[in-house]
Amino acid sequence: MTATSTSLSASAAPLSQRLATRYYDFGATTVYAHAADPRFAYTLYVPPSIADATRAIDLVVVVHGTGRQFVDYRNAFAEFGRWHDCVILCPLFPAGVLGDGNRDGFKHLIEGDIRYDQVLLDMVAAVGQRYERDFDQFALFGYSGGGQFVNRFAYLHPEHLWAATIGAPGSVTLLEDDRDWWVGVRGMQERFGKALDVEALRRVPLQLVVGKFDTDTWEITHTEASRHYMPGANDAGATRRERIETLRQSLLQRGVQARLDVVDNVSHAGLQCVRHVQDFFHETLLALRARRPAMAAAASTVA
Repeated sequence: MTATSTSLSASAAPLSQRLATRYYDFGATTVYAHAADPRFAYTLYVPPSIADATRAIDLVVVVHGTGRQFVDYRNAFAEFGRWHDCVILCPLFPAGVLGDGNRDGFKHLIEGDIRYDQVLLDMVAAVGQRYERDFDQFALFGYSGGGQFVNRFAYLHPEHLWAATIGAPGSVTLLEDDRDWWVGVRGMQERFGKALDVEALRRVPLQLVVGKFDTDTWEITHTEASRHYMPGANDAGATRRERIETLRQSLLQRGVQARLDVVDNVSHAGLQCVRHVQDFFHETLLALRARRPAMAAAASTVA
């Protein structure tokens, strides 16, 4: 048998058989370098049900904050992934990628030559290819600095999200056209080459989550010496609780519904908010999966 025919035979084998030899690709995986840009990496939780090609598998992406606890978030979501047939993808965006010690570049989606939103979309595509699944849409959760990432990613790529949770961002981008990016969304198209699609954003189930006692201001008060300072940087409020409420109001004024969960007995601790995020994803995923047969039938009729 030629090398070519061997390859063809392997690719024709059932998915479960092809995956059976890839022990380390299941469960809580190792940390993979992102092949398209090895400056970045990711880890996964992959449920056993991935081997059943007849099972619907969805993707949940969790973005770390400044502390880069990406493995901890993977572990916190592992049981959710197992029992909800979801792959969990947790990227690592290291601090100081450009050699300048900057910890905050990923929060703003752009840093030098890096487009973090595109890095994540490329990671999602790579994971989908690895497991032979279509993850064109996924759920996205980030807390603190990761919450800033989700806030801005949702404005830029709502069509890729079946749900999004913005957790306790220290700085918020309001849905206001009369404020320049990053405080508002004016100039978004010039910066990213893509216009804001409010109608698409309205279709994304959104959750905002923050601890009831998340009231420290030392880390989030912008001064003129701050790297990302701009006029209006502190206008949304002094604390994360105030800022997330201001964000909710700006969304509501544009017709974007967002559920706000204020978690009792929690200050600024993302892992303590995970259960509330999982509850939201659970409800959203049940509704999404219930709609899919009708959506598929409608698409078939149009075709």
